[in-house]
This record gives sequence, C-alpha cells and structure tokens, in this order.
Amino acid sequence: MQFLSVSLVVVLAYVIAHGFTALLVTPIQSYFLPDITSFASLLYLPHGVRVLATWLFRWRAIPALFVGALLSEMLFTPGGASAILSPVMLTSVLVGAASAFLAFEGMRFFGYPAYASPPRQIHWTHVLAAGVGSSLLNSIGQSIVFSAEILSERALIVCALYALGDIVGLVVTTLALMMVFRWVRLSRT
Repeated sequence: MQFLSVSLVVVLAYVIAHGFTALLVTPIQSYFLPDITSFASLLYLPHGVRVLATWLFRWRAIPALFVGALLSEMLFTPGGASAILSPVMLTSVLVGAASAFLAFEGMRFFGYPAYASPPRQIHWTHVLAAGVGSSLLNSIGQSIVFSAEILSERALIVCALYALGDIVGLVVTTLALMMVFRWVRLSRT
C-alpha cells in the first residue's frame, strides 16, 4: 500500500511538472527560441522530479517515473496517445525514467552515496551532482534514441540543450522544494 501511494505521488508530481513545462515554459520558449524548442526545453522541470524521486525512493521510483512520463506524453503532446506506443517513444520514456537511478548508482559505486538515508546528513552537492550525471546520461540516451530524427551536425547541440534544460529544471525544482520544506518547518513552530 505504501509503495502505491508513493508511486501515485511521484506520478502526479511528474505530470504536474511536465504540464507546467508544456503549458507555460514551452510557449514562452517557442516565442523567443523557436528552433531550440522543437528539440528540448531549457527549463525541464520533470528532471527535478526524476532526480528527487530517485534520491528518496531509489529503484522504486523508476516504474512511477515511467508511468508519469507516459501519462504526460499522452496529455501534453499532440498526437501523444497514438505516438506514445511507438518503440522510439517507449525507449525515450524508459531512458528518462532510468537515467537518475543509473547516475545515483554510479556515484555510489565510486564511493559517493547520494541517496536519502536517515542516519546520513544530506549532501545537496552529491544530489545535484547525481542530477547532472543523470542529465548527461539522459541527454546522450535521448540523442541516441532520436538519432534518426536529428541531423548529425546538430547532434551535439541537441545533446547540450537536453542537458542544460534538465540541469536548470533540477535546480529550479530543488530550490522550490527546499522553500516548501522550509515553510512547512517554520509553520510547525
């Protein structure tokens, strides 16, 4: 039961973050940077959800992130319901859902555990480093998944734009949640 409620929270957080990105960030970005918007968002808030959910729930976040991404694509992408079942889109969603877990595991392998753990003090620099690593893994993975649709001379710029949008989204999401947590702590005193 707890796994189901945690999963529901992650799915809802992902869908809300994606909706905010699709309905607010993307139109603004499209107005100022139409060429970039067709490939990546420069403020991709769902990446923050991916990283923070994985930080808290480890591998158990992957299925919820996968479902959240599927629902988001169906709700906010034109033709999303039919396009989401294509092998390319399913692979893209899986790459995004697993990227944070792979980054956290890589950090743990190299002696820098960054997962949330009650006895250990939170090292936000480790969490953000895992988020950057996750962004790089996701960027490379998405560039490979969509390599047939991206011109080879633009592949590096697209990869960099994915990474930039993920990292900025992570920082904004993390700062917003830190303010919410601080407000909750202050309201309890």
